Amino acid sequence: MNTAACLLALALSGPLAAVLPSGATLAQSKTAVAQTFAQTVAQTTPAPTTSLTATQANEAARTLLEAIKAKDGQAIYQGLSDPLRNSTTTGAVQQRMNRSPKVSSYRISEISRGIDDTTVEAFAVVETRKGEVPLLLVLDDNGKLVAWKWVGTTLPIETTALKFVNDLKAGRWIAARYYLDLDFQKELSPQDLQRKWTKLSRTLGGVQKIKSALVASQGGEQQLVLVTIQFGKVTDNLFVIFNRQGRIINVDFSSDLV
Repeated sequence: MNTAACLLALALSGPLAAVLPSGATLAQSKTAVAQTFAQTVAQTTPAPTTSLTATQANEAARTLLEAIKAKDGQAIYQGLSDPLRNSTTTGAVQQRMNRSPKVSSYRISEISRGIDDTTVEAFAVVETRKGEVPLLLVLDDNGKLVAWKWVGTTLPIETTALKFVNDLKAGRWIAARYYLDLDFQKELSPQDLQRKWTKLSRTLGGVQKIKSALVASQGGEQQLVLVTIQFGKVTDNLFVIFNRQGRIINVDFSSDLV
């Protein structure tokens, strides 16, 4: 898109007084036009998406769900992303599967391709619960599992992550910073938080719904929670990193966008 042509078109579309503002208002007019242009670009530019296709995501999710259904720890381990696989063992995964209730059937209801990951929403019939139970899986660019959870259970750091993002959505910048570790608060002023979140939200088409939070790793010096957010253009996951004490020490605002 040609910036000069856009500015000229905006000028010619208005009355002469608007085209030739007084010296006192010229800078304000230029700023307003620049902001309008930036918003227009953000609204019309497609959001970048993961290289994993919907078909590939569906196949990867079905492979994982079949492994969960069969309680096959080895297959699940092979389907984990590198960071998860490096932090566990086949034996540990199998022990978790042995303790888990049996899944008799499942269905995939929605696949949402994000900037660099894919969120798969599914429903499963579990022997210990009535009806279908919602299940979330997050896959990386290679179709490997980053995180998953049964929807309806919420851990403390997941609750904190949801409160943090809801404060961002509402524009409560000082309230949102309350959840940050003190050192991170020193790095990230309320103005920085506002700028990063506002640009991310605008670029992705505005926040439509904060859907869920799920833990990718917990219990260590760094704990990772993924907050699934439905934007106007794409559904994506905001990575919120906690320390052992449950305070936020970093947030991935997608540096490519903000």
